[in-house]
Amino acid sequence: MTFLARSHPPIHKPKLPDGVRIYAISDVHGCSHLLQQMLRVIDADLAQSRPHHAIEVFMGDYIDRGPDPRSTLDILIERGRRGNTVFLKGNHEAFLMRLLEDPSALAGWLDVGGAQTLMSYGLAPPDLKRDEPASILRDLIQAMPIEHLKFLENLRLSFTCGDFFFVHAGVRPGIPLAAQTERDLLWIREEFLRSEKQFGKYIVHGHTPVRRAELLTNRANIDTGAYATGNLTLMSIQGSRMLAV
Repeated sequence: MTFLARSHPPIHKPKLPDGVRIYAISDVHGCSHLLQQMLRVIDADLAQSRPHHAIEVFMGDYIDRGPDPRSTLDILIERGRRGNTVFLKGNHEAFLMRLLEDPSALAGWLDVGGAQTLMSYGLAPPDLKRDEPASILRDLIQAMPIEHLKFLENLRLSFTCGDFFFVHAGVRPGIPLAAQTERDLLWIREEFLRSEKQFGKYIVHGHTPVRRAELLTNRANIDTGAYATGNLTLMSIQGSRMLAV
């Protein structure tokens, strides 16, 4: 895994509407214990500061790689009952949902952490020399609570508030935000990460691990590789103030 670390805050600071505070988390990857820690941080901050309107934005890749994807989804679904949450789709959720319709790419999913998701639902790691992909996926569907499947089916691709655009992976430079493709929003890397252009909004994203959160002139990356580092970053934004912890 490659980690990057840079910090060049924007000169012209993007801003949220008055009274709005956003908390953003990305790339939990089955680290439910770290997610619970960050939710406690949010709750403590809310109790102390009492913003007029708080929004919690979760930016995808809830499953795979880490130890407990099932509990991670349980926690997020319960959190969503508060009504002030936004759940975005990551490439790992997209990969799994495609597999449930077409199991032919199962080996690729296992290579990027799918075995941890299977095990979290009580399924043994598959032997692809013996087990049929379609059978493995049928077992997974049967093991998953219907609430989990509905959660995964209803994830959004992006969220906009004020001058900020929240997305899992990034955007393609030169393309209006409203015209971005799902593939770019969930998978893009180099073309986006190398760009110093302004994108119309300030982009907050994950997908590419960095040693510590990057706050750059046109984007912020808050994926700090939780499953590998034990560090899940929480970003809070109010007005034009951005803080990553």
